[in-house]
Amino acid sequence: MRAVWVVAGILAWSEWLNRRWSRTLVAPGGDGGAEAVVVLGYRNRGPTANAVNRWRVRAGLRSLAGSDTRVIFSGGAFADGPAEAQVMADYAERVLGYSGRVLLEDRSRTTWENVTNVIPLLEDVDRVKIASQPAHALKARAYLRRRRPDLAAKLVAADDYRVGEWLLLKPLLALYGLWTLRRLEPGERNARRS
Repeated sequence: MRAVWVVAGILAWSEWLNRRWSRTLVAPGGDGGAEAVVVLGYRNRGPTANAVNRWRVRAGLRSLAGSDTRVIFSGGAFADGPAEAQVMADYAERVLGYSGRVLLEDRSRTTWENVTNVIPLLEDVDRVKIASQPAHALKARAYLRRRRPDLAAKLVAADDYRVGEWLLLKPLLALYGLWTLRRLEPGERNARRS
């Protein structure tokens, strides 16, 4: 019985942490105006989207809120494969049937490069959403805040956290997230609003 409580506690902790990360460094939503949803790629080795990128594309598309929205797929080639941005766009269009406005940023190999390279595509929008696993999206939001505080002020939450989604993997994702976010400033890890 004690083991059940331990497992339940670990799952609850990982849910809480992922939820908190998904709502850090974002402003309240808002309607109207132009919106950009940036979907960050993850180590895609082949011509079809891997499981992580398929999930990120779905999270990005479910984050769409208005008719004046652009989806920006960001990620360069990993190993010798095609650019992650193109692979994710193909998945969104061919498999999920997405027919909205798509922009590709296909040179990035790191999160810092993702953020740096999408900045020109964000200049004229009213809201920016970054879709990825919550810790990774938080890292990207912190990087945007460092590079362009004016654009970071436009950040709102993407729909990349849902209770129970990735349930059994969330404890591992939480531990990995803690490790990857260790270099952020405390205010970047905990701030509710930039």
